[in-house]
Amino acid sequence: MIEFKDVVKEYQNDTLATDHISLKIDQGEFVYVVGPSGAGKSTFIKMMYREEVPTSGQIKVNDYELETLKHNQVPFLRRELGVVFQDFKLLPRLTVFENVAYALQVIEKTPDEVKERVEYVLELVGLADKRDSFPDELSGGEQQRVAIARAIANKPSIVIADEPTGNLDPDTAREIMEIFEKVNAQGTTVVMATHNSFIVNEYKHRVLEIANGKIVRDQEKGEYNDESSNG
Repeated sequence: MIEFKDVVKEYQNDTLATDHISLKIDQGEFVYVVGPSGAGKSTFIKMMYREEVPTSGQIKVNDYELETLKHNQVPFLRRELGVVFQDFKLLPRLTVFENVAYALQVIEKTPDEVKERVEYVLELVGLADKRDSFPDELSGGEQQRVAIARAIANKPSIVIADEPTGNLDPDTAREIMEIFEKVNAQGTTVVMATHNSFIVNEYKHRVLEIANGKIVRDQEKGEYNDESSNG
């Protein structure tokens, strides 16, 4: 599903963002990626959708070998992934419906397919009544729900979320997590980088802790801070 083999990512200033990381994430898993700022979480996440390329080692996502993937194949990889960002990245001049539909139009789905799927995912994230609103008319939590709807519109096998609750209050963060739980329950793999200890401790899943570019803890149903990671 997702496999890292001895992956190193070194930047030009000799910063080692990932230091010989090896791990496997199976289809349908829900995995948190935690650790302090600057630990290498974002680089680790970005390598999965080939925003970053490893210096050495191998990364396999579904049937794609990412370290040898040609540039013109990257869009095909990303069609199998849904990516959710902390800052939403919605298109301000498009309505909620149009923002989600755009993800399907670029892969040439028919208008009927687009309409059916967009209506379904907006219902799933609780925004069917906001379909004609523009992003600046929505709260932060509502904008993040649109971003999730867009990410899952194409029925990706994997959803990658980078701090999706980072700008949200605790109640809204919980609502967003309930949506990710639903998505995961449908068989979609979810990989989520987060600083939100409350979310990690309340919604128990596998925890990968990264420090200084290394995986220092890999724990099923782990907590955000675990004593075993300090010993």
